[in-house]
Amino acid sequence: MSPKRPVIGLPADRRVLGLHPYHLAGEKYLTAILDAAAAIPLIIPSIGRELALDELLGTVDGLLFTGSPSNVEPRHYRGEPSASGTLHDPQRDATTLPLIPKAVAAGVPLLGICRGFQEMNVAFGGSLWQRLHEVPGHMDHREQLDEPLEQQYGPAHEVVLEPGGLLRQLAGTDRLTVNSLHGQGVRELAPGLLVEARAPDGVIEAFRVANARSFALALQWHPEWQAVENPFSRALFAAFGTACRARADGNRN
Repeated sequence: MSPKRPVIGLPADRRVLGLHPYHLAGEKYLTAILDAAAAIPLIIPSIGRELALDELLGTVDGLLFTGSPSNVEPRHYRGEPSASGTLHDPQRDATTLPLIPKAVAAGVPLLGICRGFQEMNVAFGGSLWQRLHEVPGHMDHREQLDEPLEQQYGPAHEVVLEPGGLLRQLAGTDRLTVNSLHGQGVRELAPGLLVEARAPDGVIEAFRVANARSFALALQWHPEWQAVENPFSRALFAAFGTACRARADGNRN
């Protein structure tokens, strides 16, 4: 009999489609968990504290905080009001922001991507640039929405990996070329987080939780895109899956 696969939860986006709210997660994240992490994805509805977060952490072996078209509401990091037309998801904020520190404290492996990267920084007390391309000295990190997906998610710029970091260990090199599809970015890095990678303009592109008991890493780019075909992404998700499997095995013993 093959070993039982770990279960990785993905807090959903809450969207109103027609007249009804739905809880959604992008398929590219689900397939990365299935194929590159060798785990079972489980979509978690974003209904905040009603989930009983401590109980939830006893039912999953890991958590993936995904990217999203929505942004964290700036009131959570003492930011200025958002520009008109900015998409927010208060139900997701109410779920992920309290869940992240609880998961780290409980030793649950977690991986944050794009919005999830920003959520992790905010959850631990950091702040965000809301329109990074308007900040002097920074590049425009956004994708071109009129391009095909293959180009939007194509190589955009290098990141330099910090010496002694987990990403440098996984990559086996000191730099990677990554995609770039974000308008926001880390302004102040939260206490207890350590930089793992930076873009050429100095923007933080990855960090880890310094004193986490298990895997706790976040990236601003999108490693889930065609993860199995990218050697670094495959190594990243494999390491995340291994950490989730270790937690699952420990819980079963």
